[in-house]
Amino acid sequence: MNILAFESSCDETAVAVVRDGRHVLSDAILSQADMHSIYGGVVPEIASRKHIESIAGLTDKALSAAGISKGEVDAVAVTYGPGLIGALLVGVNFAKSAAYALGRPLIPVHHLRGHIAANYIAFPELEPPFLALCISGGNSMLVDVRGYTDMSILGATRDDAAGECFDKIARVLGLPYPGGLPMQELAEGGDSTKYPLPRAKVAGNDLDMSFSGLKTAAVNLVHNAQQKGEPLDRASLAASVAAAISDELVPRAMEAARRCGHHTLVAAGGVAANKRIRGDLEQACREQGLRLYLPPLRLCGDNGAMIGSQAYYEYLAGARADMSLNAYANLEI
Repeated sequence: MNILAFESSCDETAVAVVRDGRHVLSDAILSQADMHSIYGGVVPEIASRKHIESIAGLTDKALSAAGISKGEVDAVAVTYGPGLIGALLVGVNFAKSAAYALGRPLIPVHHLRGHIAANYIAFPELEPPFLALCISGGNSMLVDVRGYTDMSILGATRDDAAGECFDKIARVLGLPYPGGLPMQELAEGGDSTKYPLPRAKVAGNDLDMSFSGLKTAAVNLVHNAQQKGEPLDRASLAASVAAAISDELVPRAMEAARRCGHHTLVAAGGVAANKRIRGDLEQACREQGLRLYLPPLRLCGDNGAMIGSQAYYEYLAGARADMSLNAYANLEI
């Protein structure tokens, strides 16, 4: 089954062709990161306009790279939430048009389910059940994946996401957007214990997370040093931030896996590319005897292949949408 999949939830326009959920025939991506770096973050209106400019040509590119004709497409899939509403609407409306024109079924896909499914592409042997740690610029959550389409949230951030924390601290340090990779590179050689940054505990659910206090503490530390004319060890601050974020994520993931009785942990999302977090997850899983699946770096960020992968399992479960399909900025997994 060949699925033509669209992803436009933020600042990447992505179109892919995926066969039977696991085989990527093509994955065309156009990033807007350089454009938004001027502003230090994504400008929603600019992102939406760029998606409009790019999506048709990118679709032709994906079909050509896959070596199939439009007539060989069996279904059309699209991210319909969560994300930037204007950006999502571009993908949803283009996908609806494609499905209507081709006379093919339309499959709606949750963005974070797609990130989890990126691991199915990288690891053909992976099957539910497992615990998923979803960490990105807009979301941080622990998901009990009981089946390909049967999932529930065990814990999530109450405020900022881990990726948001990296981006905003990178900005005050004068690093480019997106801030994850520049922060990682700056942290090389830094002392992760030099700056005592907060690790939050959330009342009501000890699997929930909070990163706003960490973000504020790091930003205030930078501003205070600047105002007083004191030296700031930028490398050590970057390393300390990564350690603090990892200390919020990894122990909670281990505890969630224990409570669910899962022996497999899957990481997903852009922040899963962070070297410190990957290393801490590997060590913790070794100590607890868990199987760990870390997506390759190319599949951590937003892409169309992950949407095509999850769409296959949504299709098998009976998920279909008609021409009334809408986009949603917030959407339960």
